[in-house]
Amino acid sequence: MNHFESFIKEMKDFLNPDSVYTMDGSDGEAQRLVEEAQKTEVDGRIVLQKLNQEIYPNSYYHRSNPNDVARTEHLTFVCAPTKEEAGPNNNWIEPKEAKEKMDSLFKNSMKGRTMYVIPFVMGNPKSKYAKNCVEITDSIYVALSMRIMARVGAEAIKSIGDSADFFKGIHSIGDVNPERRFIMHFPQDNMVMSFGSGYGGNALLGKKCYSLRIASYLGYKEGWLAEHMIIIGVEAPDGKITYFLGAFPSACGKTNLALLEPIFKGYKVWTLGDDIAWLNIGADGKLYAINPESGFFGVAPGTADKTNPVMMKTLKNNKFYPTLFTNTAIDKNDNTPWWEGLGNIPENLSDWQGTQYTDKTKPAAHPNSRFTVSVYNCPTLSKEYDNPNGVPISGIIFGGRRKDTAPLVCECKDWASGVFAASSIGSETTAAASGAQGTVRRDPMAMLPFCGYNMGDYFNHWLNIGKKLKNPPKIFVVNWFRKDEKGNFIWPGFRDNSRVLKWMIDRIEGKTGARESEIGLFPQENALDLSGLNLSKENIDKLLNVDRQEWKKEIVLIEEFYSKFGEKIPKELRDALQNLKNKING
Repeated sequence: MNHFESFIKEMKDFLNPDSVYTMDGSDGEAQRLVEEAQKTEVDGRIVLQKLNQEIYPNSYYHRSNPNDVARTEHLTFVCAPTKEEAGPNNNWIEPKEAKEKMDSLFKNSMKGRTMYVIPFVMGNPKSKYAKNCVEITDSIYVALSMRIMARVGAEAIKSIGDSADFFKGIHSIGDVNPERRFIMHFPQDNMVMSFGSGYGGNALLGKKCYSLRIASYLGYKEGWLAEHMIIIGVEAPDGKITYFLGAFPSACGKTNLALLEPIFKGYKVWTLGDDIAWLNIGADGKLYAINPESGFFGVAPGTADKTNPVMMKTLKNNKFYPTLFTNTAIDKNDNTPWWEGLGNIPENLSDWQGTQYTDKTKPAAHPNSRFTVSVYNCPTLSKEYDNPNGVPISGIIFGGRRKDTAPLVCECKDWASGVFAASSIGSETTAAASGAQGTVRRDPMAMLPFCGYNMGDYFNHWLNIGKKLKNPPKIFVVNWFRKDEKGNFIWPGFRDNSRVLKWMIDRIEGKTGARESEIGLFPQENALDLSGLNLSKENIDKLLNVDRQEWKKEIVLIEEFYSKFGEKIPKELRDALQNLKNKING
């Protein structure tokens, strides 16, 4: 009996399921599981309902418990050996205490249920950067979702082989009771225990739990980075492709940028990933990125033919795996998913809780309603997606949602100043995390909820990676969400964001200059192609300028954030903050 088999036996004896099913990843398996899910009731709800197969082929609908619709960050813990190692960015419980708490919840928790064994690989199994994993779950919805989001089945079992070096994820929906809901990470043990939630970010353990929280810790120990980033290749009319990373908090346009259709003739954006990037230093000293996932777990509201036509094509192009819609509304006239931003409100609509939609003051779809779809259905999928070596990165984009203060685009002078800008970036909170929306919080590298160790050490790790790179990528900071005095967005966003990408490529290739500001480099006058846009000079100035009064307030907030980490904040970043302070006050 090898380590993989021993783990399954251990879990079976501990969880006491009625049956055990080990996934093989075949198409036949997907069909069987989908059929079973349409007959299975959990928490008073049928797990999957078939949608209109003509409009959304091979697509199904899932409605979750109303108390289980987003990541529960206050119930998510990083149980590192010491509180200092976990850092103030994480909730911490002593590992022994955490395991005892979780063991008491998990013991015999699968009695009367099926235990699904999900062997999977994050990344191309042929890549030296890939990682082997196993998730145990009692949720058929999770099993089907993981088939989409990772490389599941026989190939993974072969990749694991006799090795004991694989991630162990243990999940049970339990009784979906928020009082008995915990997501415990044990980075030193390469393990996560998640109980009481069926929501994607809490239950699909290959996603945020492993590919970010655990993997970021592994990267820190092994000399690489696991990041909350998109990966895209922007092809110019001459055929040259420039590869970018982009880090944005949830619901800040990340997926839209990953599947962008540029407005400029001859330009194309090739998609490699919309959420996770693992970054390694290649033999040539350049930074390379792979997407460890194989699917999109995207926010539905706001996705439409106008805002993201490529994603709409992806959702209707189901050649490979079932596509799942979660907590959207349903147009009962044609049995299709509906969400805000998709178009006019249908006359006969049921909301995300399954009741007739009548109160138009509330959204019909949950603001964090989701779709889960295979990356291979994407018509703009890069031919380099499965390249085991990844793609070489020339530019890194950091963004957030700010109605003021942050400019449309700013280039950082060098790697260290880019790390400073990314470490101090602020963003207004969204519906992807439970709690208040619209308040500004620091979200460094869009990793605040996902960094599996002390963020002060994380910043230092970023600086050290930069020192090892022979030709570091340029770093840019963007904000598509500036508003005017009337509360209207100044920048049109969506496809027009390709104007900013075009300028970035020109900067990377040295084709255009830039003007200096207190916070970095701005496009020179007329360097940013604004043709066809009805933007006043006043609004252009707002987009590409520094308001010193706003930045004085911003510096106070950055100082307050840094103070949480004490001496863990690297000297380079403290010096950069003082330098910014001098410029703004000068």
